[in-house]
Amino acid sequence: MLNEFNRKLIFEDGNEYFGYSFGEPAERVCEIVFNTSMVGYQEILSDPSYTYQAVVMTYPLIGNYGIAEEDYETANPSLGAFIVGEYNDRPSNFRSIATLSNIMKKYHIPGVYGIDTRKLTRNIRKFGSRKVLITDAATSKEKGLQILAETSVPSNAVSQVSRKKIETTIPEVSEFHVVAIDCGMKQNIVRSLQKRNCTVTAVPYHTTAEAIRTLKPDGVLISNGPGNPNDVPEVIATIQKLRGEYPIFGICLGHQLICLAYGASCYKLKFGHRGGNHPVQDLQTGKIEITSQNHSYAVDRESLAHTSLTVTHINLLDRTVEGVCCEKDRVFSVQYHPESAPGPEDSTYLFDRFLKQMQEEKKNA
Repeated sequence: MLNEFNRKLIFEDGNEYFGYSFGEPAERVCEIVFNTSMVGYQEILSDPSYTYQAVVMTYPLIGNYGIAEEDYETANPSLGAFIVGEYNDRPSNFRSIATLSNIMKKYHIPGVYGIDTRKLTRNIRKFGSRKVLITDAATSKEKGLQILAETSVPSNAVSQVSRKKIETTIPEVSEFHVVAIDCGMKQNIVRSLQKRNCTVTAVPYHTTAEAIRTLKPDGVLISNGPGNPNDVPEVIATIQKLRGEYPIFGICLGHQLICLAYGASCYKLKFGHRGGNHPVQDLQTGKIEITSQNHSYAVDRESLAHTSLTVTHINLLDRTVEGVCCEKDRVFSVQYHPESAPGPEDSTYLFDRFLKQMQEEKKNA
């Protein structure tokens, strides 16, 4: 028999959701979002794109397979908070080295379980992503509303999660050299490139075009990351200077930044796309991919008409732009995650497309 609720969520409209604590019992103001993935809570926990966000998991049972050392997407998880229906603190998995709650305590991430996540998700779908306070159940509504009114969700997320120095990862066999601009890059992007014999030099988000040229890359990757793409003008400027010089591949935030660099615009979605079950159509082949997504912003399709970018992929749920390319500049990008772990794997061919561009560039050099 559970004790009385000891944690709660407070929204700016005064709505409260009560539950129980796991992870770090910290007070936190975040942007609340939901994720429809059935598996992969460790990858979500450690995905830098969730910085400053409280993630509601729609799958009802979380924590049951624990935490595996090799499944982290970053060494320093920065998730805002986890909100789940049922939390399991006794995982069954031969790979597990710790419980989810213990790892959340290690990285000071609060969690709340026992909440009706179906009701909460419907609330987010109806009213959109917005600020929420995770706090003790004893906190008065009046005090909670005051904290929400006085606290803003920070807009410096990329600068917080991007690496601080240049780091190079070399595979056993190296055929290509990719410079990856780290805006909050998932580790599986690096692993996906290494599998394809790419040396990956990851650089801080504010690395200049001039500095990247000195690294002599065969291609440049613009990574995923958190927040509003308009908050990262440094990367936009770098793309503008490098386009046409090297093959460039953008993923998620990288896709939005490429579109902004070409003169398009972005807008915030009501509740974003987060989960591993979004159907996307490749307009060049007609094929439909099931994709993993995590973003709050989308590229305005009408604004692309005034650029040299062509739309290549479309989301079949809401018709938003999921991919673009500029063949002349050898630039392409997708809004979703071709490296998604633990899946789906429908879109891994995009890394092969990037390799083909680098191969052709070497032949023509």
